[in-house]
Amino acid sequence: MTTSANTPAEASKSHGKKIIVAAILVALAAAATAATLHYVDTNGESTQDAYVDGNIVQVTPQLSGSVVAINADNTDYVQAGQVLVQFNDVDTKLALGRAQAQLAHVVRQVRAQFSNATQAGANVTLRESDLAKVEADLARRRQLISSGAVSGEDVTHAEDAVKAARAALVVAREQQNSARSLVDKTDVANHPDVQAAISQLRDAYLANARTVVRAPVSGVVSKRNVQLGQRVSPASPLMSIVPSDQMWVNANFKESQLRHVRVGQPVVLTADVYGKDVSYHGTVVGQDAGTGSAFSLLPAQNASGNWIKVVQRVPVRVAIAPAELAAHPLKLGLSMQVSVDTTRRNAEVPVTSQQNRTHYSTDVFSTELAQVDELVQRVIAENTITGQRTVQLAKGN
Repeated sequence: MTTSANTPAEASKSHGKKIIVAAILVALAAAATAATLHYVDTNGESTQDAYVDGNIVQVTPQLSGSVVAINADNTDYVQAGQVLVQFNDVDTKLALGRAQAQLAHVVRQVRAQFSNATQAGANVTLRESDLAKVEADLARRRQLISSGAVSGEDVTHAEDAVKAARAALVVAREQQNSARSLVDKTDVANHPDVQAAISQLRDAYLANARTVVRAPVSGVVSKRNVQLGQRVSPASPLMSIVPSDQMWVNANFKESQLRHVRVGQPVVLTADVYGKDVSYHGTVVGQDAGTGSAFSLLPAQNASGNWIKVVQRVPVRVAIAPAELAAHPLKLGLSMQVSVDTTRRNAEVPVTSQQNRTHYSTDVFSTELAQVDELVQRVIAENTITGQRTVQLAKGN
């Protein structure tokens, strides 16, 4: 008689096989985990001690004034060149008007100096003609004195006339030199007096233009602390602007993780605000010159007393791809998860090179002098053309 039930020996043998298979599976899993950890430890470094950083541009006035208008508030996005704050401009407009009038007055004075120089030249020509005339008269009288047709007294008077004409010519030439010294090697626009008046007009124009405070960069307004009617002085912070396209991540790696970190290595980042669904790609651009504790307000002093080793962290700067940053904007201070691929280690030094240096600039204020120069040219032209027309009319008469 046969039965399908397993004997105790067979059941024990089957249980032993299951234990062996489970042990093999556990060993394989441990080996895979160890291999993965070894690969990650050898070819990558990661940290959660990373935060978004960026530029905080302070908006400050260039002159003092009383606030009459505020055109931006916290959380507003502003464009570069947009008017943010306006001051009372009554005093600056009056000063600008005085500077324009002064430039016009100086231009007319310089024109008069050129006219005086021309007149002095004509006077020299006249005196030269007078001298030639009296010299010729003296020569004739000397020829006639031997015949008795002319008396000695007449010759003496002629000689006196020559001396007077020569003295008048010397005076005329000195006057010409004096008049020329004021206008020599220059014209109306380049005359020193006109240039001084132009500088005063530029100062007045810029002072009036700077009663309007513009945004130096595009970004989000924050920390606004200016109020209507407030009297502010130069360099007083009115508000701040955070450029959303000028952000990076400072990843604080342990000192033991920096052995294979190099400039130019690729980085994958995730932000807690978006979760794992959004990944950023970046590049290592440099490391700070010291650990976080080295730049703290009260650096640690380990030269005396009991000493306990504390693992230090060094900020590593990671640049984020601009397109990804624009698609998913970040805020200053947000937490990030950073993973650096350290496979490529061809860089010799793990610091920022000259090629990776970042440059910041703004062209908001580049047109200030161009605008004032247009005003200067207009004032000079208005006070020069009128004088030229007057001269032409005088010649026509």
